[in-house]
Amino acid sequence: MAHASDGHVLEFKLPDLGEGLTEAEIVRWLVEVGDVVAVDQPVVEVETAKAMVEVPCPYGGVVTARFGEEGTELPVGAPLVTVTVGGGGAAADGPARDSGTDAGAAGTPVAGTPAAAAAAETSPAAETKAEGSGNVLVGYGTSEAPARRRRVRPGHQAATGASGRANGRVRGAGAVDGPVRTAEPADGPVPVISPLVRRLARQHDLDLRELTGSGPDGLILRADVEYALRAAAAQGGRTADPEAGTGRVPDAAPAAVSSAPRSDGTRVPLKGVRGAVADKLSRSRREIPDATCWVDADATELMRARTAMNASGGPKISLVALLARICTAALARFPELNSTVDTDAREIVRLDRVHLGFAAQTDRGLVVPVVRDAQTRDAEALTAEFARLTEAARAGRLTPGELTGGTFTLNNYGVFGVDGSTPIINHPEAAMLGVGRIVPKPWVHEGELAVRQVVQLSLTFDHRVCDGGTAGGFLRYVADCVEQPAVLLRTL
Repeated sequence: MAHASDGHVLEFKLPDLGEGLTEAEIVRWLVEVGDVVAVDQPVVEVETAKAMVEVPCPYGGVVTARFGEEGTELPVGAPLVTVTVGGGGAAADGPARDSGTDAGAAGTPVAGTPAAAAAAETSPAAETKAEGSGNVLVGYGTSEAPARRRRVRPGHQAATGASGRANGRVRGAGAVDGPVRTAEPADGPVPVISPLVRRLARQHDLDLRELTGSGPDGLILRADVEYALRAAAAQGGRTADPEAGTGRVPDAAPAAVSSAPRSDGTRVPLKGVRGAVADKLSRSRREIPDATCWVDADATELMRARTAMNASGGPKISLVALLARICTAALARFPELNSTVDTDAREIVRLDRVHLGFAAQTDRGLVVPVVRDAQTRDAEALTAEFARLTEAARAGRLTPGELTGGTFTLNNYGVFGVDGSTPIINHPEAAMLGVGRIVPKPWVHEGELAVRQVVQLSLTFDHRVCDGGTAGGFLRYVADCVEQPAVLLRTL
């Protein structure tokens, strides 16, 4: 994962972040060149196809170089930072790498080396001399640390600071658009819903700090950036095309291009969480011959039982926890549905433990956190774990391990106000239980028409692992437990 460039400078590479993840996108640097870091201190926040992850560095010392700017995708194994350990200082060890290479490329540092960091504390006369020789001084600082200056050699792109912006946009070899100055300390990273939004703003030279986000707590959404670009385009200053690389209207466009038909739609890259979901659902639909059965159930007694539990004191029990407890009891009776198919060996693998996934909608898209060993947890423990994972999902702090390894999924789409659904199975699982909204409906209860709390339950299953009889038996048992919670006493 890392190696020593010499006796003291160690290179830390992007580690393997989970099952099948081969790359990550830098969202925010948590350290600067020259900072002292402790062992296992997070140095960068990255976004993988699974979640947002803070990456800790296994070395303690002085950061001498960073590799890749914010918005850059790095493969697993690419250098992240170099750290000087021992010796009492970074400047004594000399540079770990040449800092004059292109910023953001894998294997090339964004920030300067120890020598460059030491030389950054220059006098005004030295700054004038550097500018006259074609060097570019770029401001570098955040609210957590004093602003530093560093040099970028002529002909190379100016790297961004912790906020993801550079003072002076490099157009060519040593050419800078606008005056070069030192950056003022920023107020911290701008809250955006996705690195894609940050990249879109950067491509169009749009300052995110000038926008007011319409998302929760001022979160800047893609729609906010696109609205700002359209407003700028209406004033004739920029193009509103999200695909434009420079954000500028070209001086002269060829006639063939201007006369060609153009789509008014917006292109959204399938990457990150959305890309991972798309790949998984496509594979599921391609490989799994699924079928769905459903049943209406009278949930009145289940709702009464939950009310009685919560009235007795202690932590409140959530409805999804009771449904999860019913699922684990049903899977113990019908283990065929807690399985996966090994297509290469042409075998059905029945699993002994229930790792229960549940669908959670977040600002970053749909994620499926996993409750490990759900069959060993009671309703109170399940409630606590659901709450913890949901909070982490909304904050984008789920680890890859908390998003993988599920064996069965519970999908409570009733929270969206719908009654039924035929969901796509979460590959490589064999089944998913769907729960619609619970609403008052006319229902024949004990031979008389009454208003009862009714819910629609659906089971989508892999027809390779079982036939309709098994799937129907599972769903009927779940419905019986919903209608008569005392049925669960047999398995407690």
